[in-house]
Amino acid sequence: MSAAIATVAALALPISFSRSSKISSKRGISGGFRVFAIIGEEGGSIERKKPWNTLFEVEDPRSKLQRSDGKFLDAYQALEVARFDIQFCDWKARQDVLAIMLLHEKVVEVLNPLAREFKSIGTLKKELAELQEGLAQAHNQVHISEARVSRAVDKLAYMETLVNDKIMQERTVPEDDVSPPSTSTGSAESTKNRQARRSLNVSGPVQPYSPRLKNFWYPIAFSADLKDDTMVPLDCFEESWVLFRGKDGKPGCVRNTCAHRACPLDLGSVHEGRIQCPYHGWEYSTDGKCEKMPSTKLLNVRIKALPCFEQEGMIWIWPGDDPPTASLPSLLPPSGFQIHAEIVMELPVEHGLLLDNLLDLAHAPFTHTSTFAKGWSVPSMVKFLTPANGLQGYWDPYPIDMEFRPPCMVLSTIGISKPGKLEGQSTRECSTHLHQLHVCLPSSRNKTRLLYRMSLDFAPILKYVPFMQYVWRYFAEQVLNEDLRLVLGQQERMLKGANIWNLPVSYDKLGVRYRIWRNSVEEGCEQEPFSK
Repeated sequence: MSAAIATVAALALPISFSRSSKISSKRGISGGFRVFAIIGEEGGSIERKKPWNTLFEVEDPRSKLQRSDGKFLDAYQALEVARFDIQFCDWKARQDVLAIMLLHEKVVEVLNPLAREFKSIGTLKKELAELQEGLAQAHNQVHISEARVSRAVDKLAYMETLVNDKIMQERTVPEDDVSPPSTSTGSAESTKNRQARRSLNVSGPVQPYSPRLKNFWYPIAFSADLKDDTMVPLDCFEESWVLFRGKDGKPGCVRNTCAHRACPLDLGSVHEGRIQCPYHGWEYSTDGKCEKMPSTKLLNVRIKALPCFEQEGMIWIWPGDDPPTASLPSLLPPSGFQIHAEIVMELPVEHGLLLDNLLDLAHAPFTHTSTFAKGWSVPSMVKFLTPANGLQGYWDPYPIDMEFRPPCMVLSTIGISKPGKLEGQSTRECSTHLHQLHVCLPSSRNKTRLLYRMSLDFAPILKYVPFMQYVWRYFAEQVLNEDLRLVLGQQERMLKGANIWNLPVSYDKLGVRYRIWRNSVEEGCEQEPFSK
């Protein structure tokens, strides 16, 4: 039947036809029935005039969007698309909330005492079960809408940054900008940035780490590497810690030193969710409390424990003194990718030097001639394109997107048209991709704990090839060894006073911005664009 046909929900209440009935004789009612009707569209929600209806009378914005499928959009058109996303998400969220409110009203109607008199318990249970399922779906839809709104707001902010950056480029073009040279005069901000780059000095012995640099969540291990009966010793900011799982299976991170005689706890073992010192058997839980002291009276003893959390296959700690933030960033690969390798390495270089290296792609055709960049041609110009003050962007002419994620993560997506070769001007033009995550944990002033995760959006069968993990590790070590011989040489000269950031050029943009971010954090004046 047509959805436009009105439906009538009728409830017939039979009345006695007995002439001897006192109620009938007094009221003059000899028989009949009552009808309660609700008119609405078949298959749709029932329309009711409520005071809050105006909140949901928002026009569907999809009819106003101009189709642009298959077209390349400039920054202004992309900004309009982002604004449309906000309008659509708002409209969809209102519809989801309206659905929940109407379903709640139906629940009240089903539970109404008058309705219960004329319906069986079985019917009520069935209707309530259907309504509960509908409410669950509606609530789930609201959560999805909230996520969409959040993503759309982030996208809009990013597009506005791009547009503002484009406007700035049109007005003034600094010497290392992404647009062609022009005769425009540099703005005060551009001059200031150039002066900051020229004055960037990273030389001499590595200074003790600022406490402010510790007030971040740091990934320290992959979940798969921490079994119930094992522990992982590690250094972070020149302090020794040990990671293990408690009775509840949740990870904990405690100082790797027994409170009794300062014996390293990682030389012991894990018993029933507690780490046991190998010297006298004192046992500590994941919160640092000593719960067993064999051969003596139990004392109230505790060692330092760090806030520790597990999310998306990684274990995080908060080494700072400030209260930890409520949420952790996501480091999962984009949708469509599968994780193929998770590798941990200890490298004898300061973590900032390793980050400098990972954020630089211009060195690839000169350094990695035996591995992934073998056969690469040397472009006449290499640039990193990014919004003003951004910590993410893409390389030109390489089809590689890259981002520095504070405090110590580098994420990159490499477009691969043919396995092992780079082709195309952007990642969107490539049919297959490699996604990489590098976490450079500052173990000490001359050592870095590197967590590497590699994901692919093709060849899923490789996950099931025996010993493939060892193959990936071999390739990763080959690439890193090509970098290490250079970075170790940099470190040696830096310690003797050489400035490793002397004369930065255009392709150094992302590395310079990392250094500016780090300096601003250590000096306690972190800039807003770098805090995202």
